[in-house]
Amino acid sequence: MSSADPEQAGSGRFLGTEPSATEPRPPEAGPVYRDVVVIGASAGGVEALTRLVPSLPPEFPAALFVVLHLSSTGTSVLPSILSRGGALPASVPRDGEAIDRGHIYVAPPDRHMLLAGAHVQVSAGPRENGHRPAIDPLFRSAARTYGPRVIAVVLSGTLDDGAAGARLVKARGGVLLVQSTADALYPAMPEHAAAAAEPDGVLSAAEMATCIAELVEEPLDAQPEWRYSAEQVAVRAASEAENAEPAELSCPECGGPLWERGEGQFVHFACRVGHVYSPESLIAEQGTSLERAMWGAARGLYERADLYRRLARRAEGKTALVERFEGRASAAEEHAEAVRDALARLVPGHEEEPV
Repeated sequence: MSSADPEQAGSGRFLGTEPSATEPRPPEAGPVYRDVVVIGASAGGVEALTRLVPSLPPEFPAALFVVLHLSSTGTSVLPSILSRGGALPASVPRDGEAIDRGHIYVAPPDRHMLLAGAHVQVSAGPRENGHRPAIDPLFRSAARTYGPRVIAVVLSGTLDDGAAGARLVKARGGVLLVQSTADALYPAMPEHAAAAAEPDGVLSAAEMATCIAELVEEPLDAQPEWRYSAEQVAVRAASEAENAEPAELSCPECGGPLWERGEGQFVHFACRVGHVYSPESLIAEQGTSLERAMWGAARGLYERADLYRRLARRAEGKTALVERFEGRASAAEEHAEAVRDALARLVPGHEEEPV
């Protein structure tokens, strides 16, 4: 793992999902404790959360923030599931809502959830790793605002959203817990987070609550060093290419050019408007775009065959012309079937949890 500052690897260069210029609440007098728990989950995450949350005590002295990859449409029922299953109330936050300890905040569908000072920020910024809400923006904003007061938890999921954010949490002195491979229904996301930053615990979902409860009771050794400032989050489009190289790739979301930035084995791709991808997420999103394009090609070939057959019917009595049009129609259909066969061999790379 590179010793370069991970914040520079995937934060200030990427637009649209940054906390506002609101300053965080200053360190409190006396001992400082870990009081911000950020949790990222995807496929299999609901099952993990329903085993973690019920074991948290009703007097839990920290706020919890949950990002679960969701469909962009509909309403999430996760807050009601978590409220019924445990002692802590859960809700979808309003933009600018003040943070309360002992409360669970769940990111709304199609919105990023960020921490800006002592408030929650709900943002319609660019998707990251193909998701909105995404895990990395929450983890980044928590790490910048609260530093060592943060406990980051990565639960079941595919691909690697959360890995970059986990790396920054660790770099700012926070704690990282990941769900164990044996316990996670989909272990890829915890495994990528553990590879990006050495975790402080690899636990089952049921064991997480006890560990978190112990961590929030431990006073920090020193007062956090607050490095958050408006200048650090004031990002301009012109800075996107700074210290980055053109990747000669297109953004699957908007079609703009991507820049590559990496420290050692840790690489990210970002376009000018702020869509951000890890390598695995970029491969998955490219696969989705390719599938869409191939279905468009198949449709166009079927339409071409239909047009040739219409021309053949109009050319009735002109044998040579009919044969030519019928031959071209058959060729177009054969090409369309070849495209469909290729599509059947594509491996899906995108997942969502419809809750």
